[in-house]
Amino acid sequence: MERFGFVGLPNAGKSSLYNALSGGAALAAPYPFATKDPNVGMAKVPDERLDRLAIMSSSKKVVPATVQFVDIGGLVEGASTGEGLGNKFLASIRESDAIVFVLRAFEDDDVTGPSDPLEHLRIVETEITLADLETVERQIEKRRKAAKQDKSIAEEVVALGAALEYLAEGTPIYRSDLPAADRELIQPYFLLTNKPVLAIVNVGEDDLDAIDDKVAPVLAEFGGHGEVIGMCVQLEAEAGQLDADERAEMLEGLGLGEGALPRFLNTAYRMLGLRTFLTTGEAESRAWTFRAGSKAPKCAGVIHGDFERGFIKAEVIHWDELLEIGSWSKARDVGKLRVEGKDYEVADGDVMEFRFNV
Repeated sequence: MERFGFVGLPNAGKSSLYNALSGGAALAAPYPFATKDPNVGMAKVPDERLDRLAIMSSSKKVVPATVQFVDIGGLVEGASTGEGLGNKFLASIRESDAIVFVLRAFEDDDVTGPSDPLEHLRIVETEITLADLETVERQIEKRRKAAKQDKSIAEEVVALGAALEYLAEGTPIYRSDLPAADRELIQPYFLLTNKPVLAIVNVGEDDLDAIDDKVAPVLAEFGGHGEVIGMCVQLEAEAGQLDADERAEMLEGLGLGEGALPRFLNTAYRMLGLRTFLTTGEAESRAWTFRAGSKAPKCAGVIHGDFERGFIKAEVIHWDELLEIGSWSKARDVGKLRVEGKDYEVADGDVMEFRFNV
């Protein structure tokens, strides 16, 4: 399961974001290193398509897609050389599939540290870039020597050298112009800055009307190299402790609609190239996660390995067309179910049934 790591300075709001997503009660205290060991949680990815299909099918059970997230703890300047709890936290980031920067943009006399999100971003980016630079410097000469004997790794070494140049300039890989093919070649080194990034600009309750103004400088700084979302994490965490009706009433009363978390989760989900196909019936409606570009047998294997090994065909209809028709059986009766084979590239929002034989 894909994992998102929350990264930021102490007291930026990472543990509160964890609580908002999990409905849990991780310690969120106004002093550094309140989180020493990573908190790992799960979040359901909101999907209106699934909810509507479940209503159509009168499903007894509804199973949304999920992602895993980790409240890693606070980085400080010097983390790349072990300051604070740096080495431990950097290892946790390395195990994540994507980075979520939590950047403080609120004033609070009880909380130490800067309230400028750009200063937060500068510090955390510097530390993870320095950590990557050390990793590449430690590896590149070994790989260059190995390439003299093994020509198959020559392209990897060239890509690693290009990455070294960017990192030495202080540029994270995700901000660089390193081609996607080169970034793929250096994946085995688990570089921190060779991951997709998303930034949460955490504003105070008094700044709800100024979220766009708070987000704009961070958006400009990323220059299209990462997603940026503004929210008041504390309010979202408080809402997360309530049941669904009370949560909706609270968010609506604050003029926040459904809140920022659904947008955050869907953005994070798609940022990793994750997509959803659906199954629906009276017993269950379920969202299944697959990688964009996957063929039908691979998606069948998401449900069960036997489905992929013995794949024969898939019956497919897009979710909105199915809703318009009213049921799977009606769609079959009027000939709207497409029969797709092994070469079919599954689309986000496809509703599917698989035929297999093992």
